[in-house]
Amino acid sequence: MLYINCPHCGMRSQNEFSYGGDASVKRPELGKEVSDQEWNNFVYNRKSLRGKHWELWQHLFGCRQWIKVERDTATHEIFSTLKANEEIS
Repeated sequence: MLYINCPHCGMRSQNEFSYGGDASVKRPELGKEVSDQEWNNFVYNRKSLRGKHWELWQHLFGCRQWIKVERDTATHEIFSTLKANEEIS
């Protein structure tokens, strides 16, 4: 069982959260025209990261806020969490 330290609510079980993907992926700029190839790359062509990286999670059964979680995908160890609007250092 993983426990995630929600920056809004404190330590909670992973069962309260929903995984939202890689936090380093940049969405195409709103209002800007993008090609079909650029959109396909954004939606489908992503690397399966192994090791320590930042992810997005939503605290569905709590505050409902999105947060950033630094986690190792091989060991599932969680190193730190941030509010969604906080910058990754």
